[in-house]
Amino acid sequence: MINTIKHQYLAIIWAIVVLILCDMPLDDVAEGLPLFEGFDKLVHTGFFFVLTVLLFYGKIQQQHSYTFRIMTIVKILIVTSFLGGGIELLQWKVFTYRSADIWDFFCDMTGVGMGIFGYIFLHRTGHEKSI
Repeated sequence: MINTIKHQYLAIIWAIVVLILCDMPLDDVAEGLPLFEGFDKLVHTGFFFVLTVLLFYGKIQQQHSYTFRIMTIVKILIVTSFLGGGIELLQWKVFTYRSADIWDFFCDMTGVGMGIFGYIFLHRTGHEKSI
């Protein structure tokens, strides 16, 4: 457990930042910024893309290798799904000044999919190189 936290500290910090920013009143976050329609969806996608990349980075550091493990992808999907769903539940029930939106969750999972695609696409097959 301590070993996991040691390697995932960047992802944990980023998840806390995402949780705070997604539950703040939008007026406080976006004051003075020229926003376009759908900006919120783009932000959700970016937040979860970065989170996924950081989770993979921590896992690679923990394993000391680039070996491909399908369970790593499954675990990251589960963790990010719970975080994305939890944020939407908090916006629906607790932070009522924010609106829960299934499309926000869809964009969260799109960011996760982009991160997973990047991991698979850039994976060093056949090298089994140690870092």
